[in-house]
Amino acid sequence: MIKLLVTGGTFDKEYDEINGKLYFKDTHVNEMLRLGRCTAQLAVRTIMMIDSLEMTDDDRQIIINSCQNCDEQRIIITHGTDTICQTAQTLAQNATTTHKTIVLTGAIIPYKFGSSDGFFNLGAAIAFAQSLPEGVYIAMNGKAFEWDKVQKNKKTGFFEDL
Repeated sequence: MIKLLVTGGTFDKEYDEINGKLYFKDTHVNEMLRLGRCTAQLAVRTIMMIDSLEMTDDDRQIIINSCQNCDEQRIIITHGTDTICQTAQTLAQNATTTHKTIVLTGAIIPYKFGSSDGFFNLGAAIAFAQSLPEGVYIAMNGKAFEWDKVQKNKKTGFFEDL
């Protein structure tokens, strides 16, 4: 069983056509799993729905606690890409989460836009969570990066090796 923790980020944003703003309603993860015909055993839990630029240390502590308090040894976290590396670092430096395989993933383009990379990234994260050894990883653009060997290139929108 894999625990899938939802935290929000671009992955789960909706677009309000009236005022032209992005906002959160509900997670799209369950729909994505259904459409992707996922047969991996996943327990999905939404712990917050926020933009990662608004994420605080208290929010990161909630993520750590959620990882610590679940029985599953394999965890996927959907997360906004702007601060995903910071959260990965926080998780990796927490001794009580280091004995688990934790894969963070996100999207540059919201799933509801139809051309999102989130669907692909979620599928990759599920595969990586099942196959990687314990540690903290970021799954983006078809690659699994170790938490301390990756950065988001803000000019291209791709994640790359350090």
